[in-house]
Amino acid sequence: MSEKGSLLTAQIIDNRRVAPAHFLMTVRLPLSFATPFPGQFVMIRNDECDGPLLARPLSVYGFQRQQDHAVMDLLYRVVGRGTSLFSRMIPGEELRFFGPLGKGFSIPTGVKKVLLVAGGVGVAPLIFLLHKGLLPADGKGIMETIFYLGARTAELLTGLERLRGFCDLKICTDDGSRGYHGPVTGLLKHDIGGFDAGDTVIYACGPKPMVRAMGNLLQDAPIPCQVSLEERMACGLGACLGCAVAVRTGEGKTDYRRVCQDGPVFDLRDIVFASPAGP
Repeated sequence: MSEKGSLLTAQIIDNRRVAPAHFLMTVRLPLSFATPFPGQFVMIRNDECDGPLLARPLSVYGFQRQQDHAVMDLLYRVVGRGTSLFSRMIPGEELRFFGPLGKGFSIPTGVKKVLLVAGGVGVAPLIFLLHKGLLPADGKGIMETIFYLGARTAELLTGLERLRGFCDLKICTDDGSRGYHGPVTGLLKHDIGGFDAGDTVIYACGPKPMVRAMGNLLQDAPIPCQVSLEERMACGLGACLGCAVAVRTGEGKTDYRRVCQDGPVFDLRDIVFASPAGP
């Protein structure tokens, strides 16, 4: 599903640190803001900052409507000047906001088991998918849902409070400080043989090395996998082509697709991994 976004002003309600270099921002939006579909994203910018900083893409982490406004949660990691500026913003300050954008996840019929595989802040769109796409209104899933959550260390795990009680949670840390000792794809590799490809679907989001490892793991497995790609974007509109990735077409050839417009969600089997650096 894809939507045409709208450009507007959002007001910060809360902006707090939830892990080292990780922040949860909650913003107030006009009631007219379109309801985002799981997997979509928004572009945000602080117009008050000095210098020509580009807007930053952030996946939707949570969304709800109140009586006279809408509220959105955004989970982000500080990786440069732009996100560092976001982390210092306080309630009452405003952001330029564009969205919702992109193509989100699709939920096929006949699915009985769902595997959600997240690395780092890739947890954000998958938690939104869990709560707004997979769970019925009473919060009790009709599908068996297993959530594989990975991070470098235990203190970098985020979103746990939104996962407990809603799924079978499996935690992985690279340093072994909590849960399985190793990457999240390592635990998935251990479990993958126990799933029936006929009624199982995988949703994934994480850093490029994780996505590449998922591609290697599932290249011979018939289980379908939709992956949300994390990519730098300059415009969010598909005009600059800065977020293009190589994909396989139906004719067996390679073409390029824009993550902001044709994604960020793609069929994992369509992604061409050209180098060890990732998609």
